[in-house]
Amino acid sequence: MLEVDYFILVGMGGFFTLLGLAMLIWGKAEEKGYYDLATHTDMKEFLEHPVPSSLKIGGRIAIAVGLFMLAMGGGLWLWG
Repeated sequence: MLEVDYFILVGMGGFFTLLGLAMLIWGKAEEKGYYDLATHTDMKEFLEHPVPSSLKIGGRIAIAVGLFMLAMGGGLWLWG
């Protein structure tokens, strides 16, 4: 493998890690607004709004994939 291939793995891993962190932060912000019933004027919005925990779960998955790709790219780069 070329060294460029290792950098692609490391770059993609970094991207997924940053994306996962952004999703976690976004999920926590959505959760604050979702469960604050005093600001909801219509209960239909509360009932039909997607659950913010899906953003947090997706963020955790993206971080796990990103860290795996970072470790795999870094290991191959050091080994090769």
